[in-house]
Amino acid sequence: MARKKNITKDNIITWYMEFVLENNHQPKSVFSFAKENNFEEADFYKFYGSFDAVEEAIFSEFFHHTITVLAKSEDYENYDARNKLLSFYFTFFEVLTANRSYVVYALENAKRDLKKMKSLKSLRENYIQFVENLNIERIELKQETLEKIQNKSIKESSWMHLLITMKFWLDDVSPSFEKTDIFIEKSINARFDVMDIKPLKSIIDFGKFILKEKVNFN
Repeated sequence: MARKKNITKDNIITWYMEFVLENNHQPKSVFSFAKENNFEEADFYKFYGSFDAVEEAIFSEFFHHTITVLAKSEDYENYDARNKLLSFYFTFFEVLTANRSYVVYALENAKRDLKKMKSLKSLRENYIQFVENLNIERIELKQETLEKIQNKSIKESSWMHLLITMKFWLDDVSPSFEKTDIFIEKSINARFDVMDIKPLKSIIDFGKFILKEKVNFN
């Protein structure tokens, strides 16, 4: 039988996901994987260097599909940062739910072998960039080192929040994962309420006024 030609990255991802779900482990080799799916082994390496790279690409594709869906909404661009993040979460977890069996397989393996967490590397990079582009209002510290600390804190806490939400979703047994929806809404609203700098700005402005006017409270 003639080997398939013009295979795509999506073909490889689809065949890979089907294999691991049917066998609960990675293919033994690229050669056997290519033979089973009737394509040339060399074609695999046009796109990926290893099966671990395929796993990383899968989570990256979940992210990009989410962004594509959001971009189709005429209202999305007019949302504030809070509602953009809520929209991302609800859409992203719809994508994960559509592929839940694979995500469970991938993340369960990651828990047994922390090295497998590298499959989330591209997702982390993409998500952190997404959060940065939200332009979440932050305090103007006017000190480079403190600004860097604040920015890093927002990025790392945002990533940790996504991981925690994924863990909650994995453990959720409610119908249609409705408890995850509640967790998303309440946790993101709580995060933005904590980060709300308007009250803090008022306190800082008041403090500056007190210092400027040298008010004596004695």
